[in-house]
Amino acid sequence: MGGGGRCPNLVFLLISMILLLGTPALHGQELELLLSFKSSVHDPQGFLSSWSNGSSSNFCSWQGITCDSSSHVTAIQIPGKDISGKLPPTIFQLGSIETVDLSSNQFSGEIPGNMFSRSSLKSLNLSGNNLTGPIPRGSISSLEVLDLSNNILSGEIPQDIGSFTSLRVLDLGGNVLTGEIPNSIPSIQSLEFLTLASNQLAGGIPRSFGQMKRLKWIYLGYNNLSGEIPDELGEITHLTHLDLVYNNLTGPIPPTLGNLSNLQYLFLYQNRLTGSIPSSIFGLEKLLSLDLSDNFLSGEVPELIVRLQRLEILHLFGNSFNGNIPISLASMPRLHVLQLWSNNLSGPIPDDLGKRSNLTIIDLSTNSLTGRIPQHLCDSGNLVKLILFSNSLDGEIPESLTSCKSLQRVRLQNNRLSGGLSPEFTRLPLVYYLDLSGNILSGSVGEQLWNMPSLQMLNLARNRFSGTLPDCLGNGRIESLDLSENRFSGNVSVGFGDLCGLMQMKLSGNDLSGGIPEEIARCTKLVSLDLSRNRITGPIPISLSKMPVLGELDLSENELIGTIPSNLGQMEPLIKVNVSYNHLHGKLPSTGAFIAINASAVSGNNLCGGVKSTGLPPCRGGAARRSIRWSLFICLLVTAIMICLAYAFVLIRQRRGPTLQKTIDTEDGVWEVLYFDPEASKMLPLNDVMSAVMEQNVISRGKNGTSYKGRSSTEAVDFLVKELDGVPLDATNHGVEAFELGKLRHRNIVKLLAIFSSQKKVYLVYEYVKGKKLREVVHGLSWDKRLKIAVGIARALKFLHFSCRVNARIGDISPEKIIVDSLDEARLRLSHPQPTDKRFISSSYRGPDEPDGKEKSHIYSFGLILIKLLTGKSPTDGESFGVHGNIVHWGRYCYSDCHMDSWVDPILKGTVSNSPNEMAEAMNLALHCTAADPTARPSADRVVKALESLLRTDSFVSGPRLPWCSV
Repeated sequence: MGGGGRCPNLVFLLISMILLLGTPALHGQELELLLSFKSSVHDPQGFLSSWSNGSSSNFCSWQGITCDSSSHVTAIQIPGKDISGKLPPTIFQLGSIETVDLSSNQFSGEIPGNMFSRSSLKSLNLSGNNLTGPIPRGSISSLEVLDLSNNILSGEIPQDIGSFTSLRVLDLGGNVLTGEIPNSIPSIQSLEFLTLASNQLAGGIPRSFGQMKRLKWIYLGYNNLSGEIPDELGEITHLTHLDLVYNNLTGPIPPTLGNLSNLQYLFLYQNRLTGSIPSSIFGLEKLLSLDLSDNFLSGEVPELIVRLQRLEILHLFGNSFNGNIPISLASMPRLHVLQLWSNNLSGPIPDDLGKRSNLTIIDLSTNSLTGRIPQHLCDSGNLVKLILFSNSLDGEIPESLTSCKSLQRVRLQNNRLSGGLSPEFTRLPLVYYLDLSGNILSGSVGEQLWNMPSLQMLNLARNRFSGTLPDCLGNGRIESLDLSENRFSGNVSVGFGDLCGLMQMKLSGNDLSGGIPEEIARCTKLVSLDLSRNRITGPIPISLSKMPVLGELDLSENELIGTIPSNLGQMEPLIKVNVSYNHLHGKLPSTGAFIAINASAVSGNNLCGGVKSTGLPPCRGGAARRSIRWSLFICLLVTAIMICLAYAFVLIRQRRGPTLQKTIDTEDGVWEVLYFDPEASKMLPLNDVMSAVMEQNVISRGKNGTSYKGRSSTEAVDFLVKELDGVPLDATNHGVEAFELGKLRHRNIVKLLAIFSSQKKVYLVYEYVKGKKLREVVHGLSWDKRLKIAVGIARALKFLHFSCRVNARIGDISPEKIIVDSLDEARLRLSHPQPTDKRFISSSYRGPDEPDGKEKSHIYSFGLILIKLLTGKSPTDGESFGVHGNIVHWGRYCYSDCHMDSWVDPILKGTVSNSPNEMAEAMNLALHCTAADPTARPSADRVVKALESLLRTDSFVSGPRLPWCSV
């Protein structure tokens, strides 16, 4: 009996010895695989430096490595470390691997075919890289999380995706996937989170989705899905988030969605949905946000909406709803954003709106509302935006609004409001945008103390205000002032000269008299000045001739006397002048603004001279002298034309091709060389370029090639070489697009100096810009420096789109390609895409429209960069956007519904109080740049003007601020 008891112990001992003897071999294999991974990637931050080459190293202590109790690797987690290179297949050969997280890096190339070969894998996250090609086929029954979002994956979603029977999370969003949603996905009964957004998927939403009973999250937005929303979605009772935005869905909203008793977020905006809101929707008692905007919905908004007692955000704008605004909206305690603009609503605004809720944003504009503005809108003390323009509201501005200290943006124009402005109203501390134009307001405002320290835009036009103009508007930040078409009298205020930030001033259509104050010339940022249709007397001040950015000047229909200053219009920006119907006499100036002036702009005076088209008589003088002057003018004109033609000929010759083209015979074959810079042929011999292409000179590796830093042996000048991967360019045929880049010369674009091309390799040689990539330095920059960078990038895009009319594809516009030099100037390094790669814009920085490299796609990319400058976030920071799914949705929500402190980069929070309006306007611009509809995005020229208007330094030419949106 005793010997039998020892037998099991002996067996156990033998098994243990066998396992121990086998363990070193297994560990050695894992060590080899890990070191192979390290050696095949580029690690600029040195995160993998702890991965020792010693054979006896304990790799379980390495950064990013997790082991089980037997010291076998179970997890590799290296997110956001800027690691680049091809994705090594070795990580999927680790025998016990369960978790792989390589998200938010720079991996490129196709996903290894063996990715789904390891049956132990439970979580795989490769999001936020530059991976291309199709999704590999295969199946792992144990896999629970598959996240391949924000790459450049293409092709169709494999049908065998349905064989991943344990998946809880499937995220393929932010790629360029095509085809239809596979019918196999609903067979994944365990699925809880499904994201296929921001692809190019077409077809309908499978009705079989109703089988996935555990789903909590469906995000299919920003695709080309069509057809009706399936009734079967109403069977997914665990659903908390349903987002189908920016598709082409048609038909009515299914009443079955009212069965989703756990639903908190319902986003169906930007589709083609019709019909009314089903009454069942108002039974979703857990709903926090309802956005049905920008559809073709109609009917009334019923009083049943009061059942949504938890609702915080209601967006129904951009539809055809009619009838009255439900009175019950006033009984929704958590409602803080109400946007019903651009519908056919009529009747009054509910009297108690705001009385029992915490409203921060109210936008009811562009409807047919009548009656008075309710007294209780600001009872919460948190109302920030009040947008009621283009209705038929009447009565006085409520007294309660005069004490609403939280107000920032007030737009009440184009109504029938009457009465005057109380002194308290003109002292609201945070209002930066105030538009009361197009009403019948009256009384005197000039005698009141305008103490609005944040005010940037004031529009009181087309009212019945009388008395004198305000002598002081309380701050130097105001940029746009429109007091036109009222009944103001007296002199133009001398105090307007203290408005150093003023860019537009309109005082036309009043009863002003006296002279034009010389002090107005102190407004050095003034772009447009309109004093027309008054009774202003005296001469035109000579000081107006020296205003540096004045572009439009209208002094017509006044009582001005004397001559027009001879140098008026000499400043290049002044292109539009109107001095008609005054008492001016003398010779018309020969400056640029008057050379081709329209006859109607100078009529009604006693002027002479100018070109024939003005209709003015010639100035008095001998016929001989006039003949001599005319002959001299003709000679000078012909000479100028000849010089211009000669210059244009040289310029065209330069733009048609590179400066110098030659061939060089070497042992490795024939090289074709094109130099784009006259000095490049001297300082860039082929030997120097080839010697730079060495491993120790690597600066970065990207999806299209590797960059090296070199130094010329002849001129001791630094340069940068980019070796293209893939099919080489032929310097005489297929390289046209790259050669187009070589002709670009702009202060914010890195110069391409030369192209060296053989049958096997292509080197693009750029000037070397000493600095760092934007993504590396953005968090260390102040707001002023970030704004300066944004202006530089925008100017580069404007040059590309307009000045040089580049037709070639110019590569992606992303923080990777933006160098910030030692002067904090943005330098854009354009790169030629691989000839076989049509997806040259990385998925993270492309728009939802087809990324064809044209202007609107670049504007979308710029918008994302501007959001990054403002918030510090990137499109790849998927998890931080929560229910909003991507950075654009998140930005839209934050801008409309959140306090600035919640979205601005934490590093900038200390300076928000200094530039809150500049940051808000920049975010507004960024969201318009990232509009899903490419036609809704501003041009590069408008972007430049908008950004330049935000600059507070005089080193940049400012332009007029643009009214980007209705709010």
